[in-house]
Amino acid sequence: MTALQPIRMAPREVWQSIRYLLTDIDDTMTTDGMLTADAYAMLERLNDAGIAVIPVTGRPAGWCDMIARFWPVSAVVGENGAFYFRYDHRARQLTRMFAQSPDERAQNRSRLQAIRDEVLRTVPGAAVASDQAYREADLAIDFCEDVAHLADNDIARIVQIFERAGAIAKVSSIHVNGWFGKHDKRTMTARLMVQEFGVDLTGPSAQGACAFVGDSPNDAPMFACFDNSVGVANIAEMADRCEALPKWITISASGAGFCELSRCILDSRA
Repeated sequence: MTALQPIRMAPREVWQSIRYLLTDIDDTMTTDGMLTADAYAMLERLNDAGIAVIPVTGRPAGWCDMIARFWPVSAVVGENGAFYFRYDHRARQLTRMFAQSPDERAQNRSRLQAIRDEVLRTVPGAAVASDQAYREADLAIDFCEDVAHLADNDIARIVQIFERAGAIAKVSSIHVNGWFGKHDKRTMTARLMVQEFGVDLTGPSAQGACAFVGDSPNDAPMFACFDNSVGVANIAEMADRCEALPKWITISASGAGFCELSRCILDSRA
């Protein structure tokens, strides 16, 4: 693995300028599938400090609706970039912006069903993710969340089945997510930032104002996009599968690593 720099080596000014913290959820904010009290408290502390926290996740639309409404976050990008949701608490209104039209999503769901059937028929132990019922645009195949952990070659076979059908496939820490379309975490995040916050991610000032933290291969587009990209320590387990790696790494894994980064940002303002 390419040597990653510990976040404690970053100049204080790096974290001092952060106004937007974009973050993966599973195994980045969560620990062993749970959002700890410490991690949730960090969301509140960041929000109170005026830092916009934006989860960028592979989790489904149903979950993201709840996250946008109930968590102290400014917006959420879901299903690996299929949409973003933003809730206005004063107006009591949820903005939903999708990469594809309802007709496109319906057509693609029928194509994904054929992929689902092939995966379940040819990859023993694989299962449709338990959150699939709440998805709008992708198919999630579980390889370790609620099933026994599949071997690497079985995970690779799932990816190949998606790609042979012309779909995009990305591996997270728990699922293989596949979809039809050109969207990903980066493209929808860029759209969100321009449309909702007036921030062009290609600009140098935006790079200084934003940081992203993640842990797995489906975060690679975001690692490549941001100068201030961070991996929680458990990224080392999947680094050889990542097309791009972060610049910085935390000492702690999962939710504790998210808290470590959050403290760096908050302490830089002290």
